[in-house]
Amino acid sequence: IFLIIALVAGAIYYQSQRSEAAAQAYRHDRTTFVRDYSPSTGSPTAKVEIVEFFDPACDTCKAFYPKVKKLMDDHPGKIRLYERYAPFHNGSESVVKILAAAQMQGKFWQTLEAVFAAQSDWAPHHRPQPELVWKYIGGVGLDMERLRRDVNSPVVDKIVQQDINDAVKLNVTATPEYFVDGKPLPTWGWEQLKSLVESELSAAY
Repeated sequence: IFLIIALVAGAIYYQSQRSEAAAQAYRHDRTTFVRDYSPSTGSPTAKVEIVEFFDPACDTCKAFYPKVKKLMDDHPGKIRLYERYAPFHNGSESVVKILAAAQMQGKFWQTLEAVFAAQSDWAPHHRPQPELVWKYIGGVGLDMERLRRDVNSPVVDKIVQQDINDAVKLNVTATPEYFVDGKPLPTWGWEQLKSLVESELSAAY
C-alpha cells in the first residue's frame, strides 16, 4: 500500500513539475506553442489561450471540437483557441495540407468543419483516404484551382513540417493534445480540459 501511495504521489509531483515547466516556457517564449501562421479564433484580448494539436482523421478531435466551441461561447471574449497540425494517421498529412492551403484563402474554419462533418466517409476506421476529401469541401467558397496549387507549395510544406517539429518538442504523442496557457492536461479527458480552462479563467479574471 505504501509503495502504491508513493508511486501515485511521485506521478502527481512529476506531472505538477512538468505543468509548471511548460507554463514557464509558455510565458517566456510562446513560439513553440503558437506560430504566426497558426489558425486562431476568439478575442485577441482573451487572457486564456488553448493550443490544440489535432489530426483531422482523429474522431476524438472531431468530438471535442464542438465542446471547445461551446466552452468558448460560455465565456465570451475570455478564451482564444489556436490550432496546430499533428498528422499522426497515415494519409492525414495530405488533409492538413488542404487545411493549411484553405487558410491562405481565409477559409480554414469552414474547411475544417466540412472535413470533420465528412470524416466518417473519408477516414473510416481511422484509415484516411485523403483523395475523397476534395468532394466535401467544394461548398465552402474556396478557389479550388488555387487550392490545388497551394497544397503542393513550399509554404504549406514548411507550415506542416514546423507543426510536426513543434509537436515533437512538446512531447505530443497522440491527438487531441491540449495546452492551456502552456500547461498540459494533468490527465487526459474532456472534464480535465474543462477543469484546467476554468482554473485558468478564475486565475486570469
